Amino acid sequence: MRRLTCLLLLTFFTFAVHAQTTTDSVKTAVSNLFSAMLGSDSAALVSCFAPGGVLQTIIKDKQGVVSVKSEAISEFASHIGKLPKQAVDERITFDVVKIDGDLAIAWTPYKLYFKEQFMHCGVNSFQLVRMAEGWKIQYIIDTRRKTGCE
Repeated sequence: MRRLTCLLLLTFFTFAVHAQTTTDSVKTAVSNLFSAMLGSDSAALVSCFAPGGVLQTIIKDKQGVVSVKSEAISEFASHIGKLPKQAVDERITFDVVKIDGDLAIAWTPYKLYFKEQFMHCGVNSFQLVRMAEGWKIQYIIDTRRKTGCE
């Protein structure tokens, strides 16, 4: 009986550690994007994405009409690479991370600062794919607002 209990506990802890490690690796993949932005490192930024990755923002115009704006990752990376280091500081928290095999999602509320001044807040929704070299971002869509950011 004692041997069975030890085996069950060992199995449980093995799965718990593996799940935490996988979650941490997804968080690291997402965090690498924001480290690249903070360091104005366009090459590191591009390396965070899977081939064919998509970057989108939900916007609302002055009349309240909602649309989705797409941006090429290469254009975004080029823009970030031209900024001084530390200019763009997107501070995120991990609200939800879910994983199923080689697919992961991350929901990250954020506050964006430009040259230490608050610009806007919102939420990033990430879709990630585990590839041979690790987790890569396949898709990001975000919201942006200037109020309700507490």
